[in-house]
Amino acid sequence: MKDQATLSPIKKQVIWTRLMSLVEEQAQTLLRTAFSSIVRECGDLSAGVFDTKGRMLAQAVTGTPGHINTMARAVFFFVDAIPVDAMCPGDIYVTNDPWKGTGHLNDYLVVTPAFRGGRVVALFACTGHMTDVGGIGLSTEGSDVFCEGVYVPIMKLAEKGVINETLMTVAKANSRVPTELEGDIYSLIASNETAERRLQELLNESGLDDLSEVADHIITTSRNAMAERIEALPYGTATYTMTIDGFEAPVELVGTLKVDDTGVSFDWTGTSGLSKKGINVPLNYTTAMTAYALVCSIAPDLPNNEGGLSLFRVSAPNTSIVNAERPHPVACRHIIGLLLPDVVFGCVQQLLPSCPTPSEGASTQWTLTFRGGRTDDPYAISIVTNGGSGARPGLDGLSATSFPSNVRGTPTEIVESSTPLLFWKRELREASGGAGQWRGGLGQDMEISSLDGHDFTLFAAFDRIDHPARGRQGGRAGSAGELSLSDGTSLPGKGALVIKAEDRLVVKTPGGGGYGAPADRDGDALTNDQHAGYVTE
Repeated sequence: MKDQATLSPIKKQVIWTRLMSLVEEQAQTLLRTAFSSIVRECGDLSAGVFDTKGRMLAQAVTGTPGHINTMARAVFFFVDAIPVDAMCPGDIYVTNDPWKGTGHLNDYLVVTPAFRGGRVVALFACTGHMTDVGGIGLSTEGSDVFCEGVYVPIMKLAEKGVINETLMTVAKANSRVPTELEGDIYSLIASNETAERRLQELLNESGLDDLSEVADHIITTSRNAMAERIEALPYGTATYTMTIDGFEAPVELVGTLKVDDTGVSFDWTGTSGLSKKGINVPLNYTTAMTAYALVCSIAPDLPNNEGGLSLFRVSAPNTSIVNAERPHPVACRHIIGLLLPDVVFGCVQQLLPSCPTPSEGASTQWTLTFRGGRTDDPYAISIVTNGGSGARPGLDGLSATSFPSNVRGTPTEIVESSTPLLFWKRELREASGGAGQWRGGLGQDMEISSLDGHDFTLFAAFDRIDHPARGRQGGRAGSAGELSLSDGTSLPGKGALVIKAEDRLVVKTPGGGGYGAPADRDGDALTNDQHAGYVTE
């Protein structure tokens, strides 16, 4: 093998680029082989490569920031629990611990060591959202994490190539969709195996024994590049507040961004206290979404890895709804977690007025989690639907588009072919985007029922019903979300809601806020909006 100390800067960069390509194939393998529609169709996943210290070196473009940035911290927990020297070829590790994984029990995180010459040279990790892991499931109704499903600590999923059948049997026995769960677990395994094979090819072609020198280059280069961006920022402190629906009572989100000679810090002191229901957010997920918004604002063009992420400090009181500790319920941590970037952007705009921060958006996904069917033939499905994103300086908001998560909406055809659910209507919601010089994105207008003659249950986990997305710089708020029956009966945004077989469920997702004064909107743009039916006369 070649002396690794002689690697040229160009060769290091080529290998780095190959790693980014490699983990994208890792993610695409998971996307193609997953059983659950929320992974296969929507891309609710993440994939990445880590060095033997647990540092994330590269992430796949396919994946969500909540999964990716929590996974960036999670592998450190695996390395602490299972020393690299104790790992053996064929070993595979797993957890769905919300505080050591990606924030709630529905996400299984699988880590696979890659060996070369009898020693570990890298770790591959991937995660995917499991539709059902038992317990009360993906519901806001849980009183603690033990209600929310089967809790899997960091442990072996396979030992020296032999699958842990006890773990698989227990996991399947507690899931309402056991075949789907088993298939998804094997798809996570296959994803890492694909990446490991590609790494061996890369090391053979490069003449390397391991990734140590390249890993140090990636981390150091990324940290230095991020440090330069941070050093160019003006010193100052900014605070932004945002009221959202919450569960028992409205929740006040309060964030403070500080830039000084020690770097960038973000603190959530002042945010409302813990909820008794499953809308609490573990600090790892809060940190992931906060760092994501900061990176988007400060250095959107830099690769996302441990080098850059390590320079952001995020804190919150452990009595806060954004720093829930075990065993508080956290199943629907995404409801509040995905709204956090709006607060971060509000702070950024105060310190960096020239930064093109978007207006507030629907942000939280309106994921429709349904269960129904006969006792001997039940179904469970999570259908991703989205509202409108906030407008940006120079650009209208995106309609029916998930942000800050980037999961895709579940195709109607997939839902109707795999369940008795029927969409009578699914279209853009007229006039739901906030008016402005640049218009907020539109939400969706949907009408859903069941064809099997049985009642079905919606596990509602929605926000922006009482407190819609606000505009910026004179832009108006987007439309609030609405949930009701077709006879006009209003439904709450959170909780287990039984929909009678003869009823139709009406779902109207929120619109994004506008940006700039409506009077300044270009006349041609307004005419186009009217012709397209985006706004009323």
